[in-house]
Amino acid sequence: MKMICGGKVTIFCSVGRTHIEILLRIFGEGLFGGKGQENAGQAGRIPFAAIGKNKYYDRKFYRSDRNFYRSDRIFCRCVGKTGGGICRAVRAFWRIVQTAVLFFPYLCNGQTLLQKMVRKFEFLVIGSGVAGMSYALQVAEAGKGKVALVCKTTLDEANTAKAQGGVASVTNLEVDNFEKHIRDTMIAGDYISDPAAVEQVVKGAPAGIKRLVEWGVHFDKNAEGQYDLHREGGHSEFRILHHADDTGFEIQRGLIEAVRHHPNITVLENHFAVEIITQHHLGVEVTRRTPDIECFGAYILDPDTKKIDTFLSKVTILATGGCGAVYATTTNPNIATGDGIAMAYRAKATVKDMEFIQFHPTALFHPGETHPAYLITEAMRGYGGILRLPNGEEFMQKYDKRLSLAPRDIVARAIDKEMKIHGLDHVCLDVTHKDPDETKHHFPNIYAKCLSIGIDITRQYIPVVPCAHYLCGGIKVDLDACSSIRRLYAVGECSCTGLHGGNRLASNSLIEAVVYADAAARHSLAHIDAYDFNTDVPAWNDEGMLSNEEKVLIAQDAKEVGQIMSNYVGIVRSDLRLRRAWTRLDLLYEETEELFKRVKATRDICELRNMINVGYLITRQAIERKESRGLHYTIDYPKHAYNYK
Repeated sequence: MKMICGGKVTIFCSVGRTHIEILLRIFGEGLFGGKGQENAGQAGRIPFAAIGKNKYYDRKFYRSDRNFYRSDRIFCRCVGKTGGGICRAVRAFWRIVQTAVLFFPYLCNGQTLLQKMVRKFEFLVIGSGVAGMSYALQVAEAGKGKVALVCKTTLDEANTAKAQGGVASVTNLEVDNFEKHIRDTMIAGDYISDPAAVEQVVKGAPAGIKRLVEWGVHFDKNAEGQYDLHREGGHSEFRILHHADDTGFEIQRGLIEAVRHHPNITVLENHFAVEIITQHHLGVEVTRRTPDIECFGAYILDPDTKKIDTFLSKVTILATGGCGAVYATTTNPNIATGDGIAMAYRAKATVKDMEFIQFHPTALFHPGETHPAYLITEAMRGYGGILRLPNGEEFMQKYDKRLSLAPRDIVARAIDKEMKIHGLDHVCLDVTHKDPDETKHHFPNIYAKCLSIGIDITRQYIPVVPCAHYLCGGIKVDLDACSSIRRLYAVGECSCTGLHGGNRLASNSLIEAVVYADAAARHSLAHIDAYDFNTDVPAWNDEGMLSNEEKVLIAQDAKEVGQIMSNYVGIVRSDLRLRRAWTRLDLLYEETEELFKRVKATRDICELRNMINVGYLITRQAIERKESRGLHYTIDYPKHAYNYK
């Protein structure tokens, strides 16, 4: 409540709609009765149905020159030294609110009225794929505090569920070993992977598999009771554990069941993280050179109230997945808009290797499905699938001695080149030479999906095309998954651990998520007692209104981002294309930031803002790399940097 004295008295008090409804239910609708009502010209009570509607009501009571009432805020303006009856009514109302706070501390699901917009959790996990849920389960089992698991949509809608291939881990020690897996990973990463990160993931993989099994995940086994191992492109041995052809879905299912039954984990579905909180929100100037930037939690959009709540935490974990949705066609779901990376970058965290976007060479060519495009797993090429032109001609022998089992970047560029040479919109994957029953057994979901659009893969070629699939870069973290911001961790696809280098080896990503979630859990549990909640964080300013016209512009701008990235920052790049993308993204950035500052934050505008930020990072870091390396291929610098020396 704010009073400005003088010839006029202005009283302002802000109360949420939910709070008003609760108080009206407790104290009745005659809240504004009595003498104040008489002095207001017998305007009458506030109608209960009117609470929260976005328009003015009774002209006498709400729109007179002396006072007015609007939406879910009470704003009473009175002329004269005494303030009039309405001011007394508002004062009385505010005293009732204060009384309710003192004597009814467990309203609103256990929170006081004034605390409704602030929530405290020792561990705040933003993202619910394999990385986020693995971390949540480990810290929850330690019993060191409450865990909030924030999901952008629902628990089961994450990139993890789209992973068909499997999980890479050395399990058959008779023919395989850690050194082979490490070597395969370094080769795929074009020798710029971090050796320490590679060793940590490869050697930690068996323990990660054990944890997944303990949480209820099932992997296929053979008749002897051993894991039925697949081999995928870039792997020198059979080491891919799988569950039919929907391994990611099975991992997600097992983890979801464990998470939902854990008493220390609060799952918040359909909540959207807007910004992570640092000293910047306390009025401190923060730059990329500022030492000891610290994370205090996040501002999160509540889908029910449409308000942005303040979530305070001792540690915050970003597990928000990738950014495939910034491209026009992707195997990722629509929710993969790079939110965690964009939030971390705006908070001045270090972001690295964003130019390394992996384009999966074999997404099902079906123009009606682009977000996500249906993935034809790499395991199908490991199974014996052959890449051909639609006329049946093989072509991979022109590009790599490993043929269809070459790493993804080589295969994707080969397909892209063949499509441009022959004017094709797709190439084909052929498994018609394999046993039909075996094909149906190993790939039941792919068989059913293709059959649903009229393709019997045991008799016909599968039409395939490359599309955006995986981000190898992201928020730079160390071996404990710590970002450059204190108390902020990043795990999963949104992080850059150094494992993938210039290109991800097939099926390394799921096990990376599990291993680094374990590292983050161990580190945060060891340090959490030294942290505390920062209660000085201000509430989010959610003033403003978004018009229908502006909503249309946001949707159009999101499509434009996809077109820019696919046309200019795709599989094959050039300085000219990258500069053109930079110019167009810069214009979109200026327009979107101006709009964001004056309207109420919604998920749509926040996602657009994040997509532009991520598109900018991919483009800028691609411009800075003056060589072709890993997944980054430019016609202006077609060789490795050391080839120019």
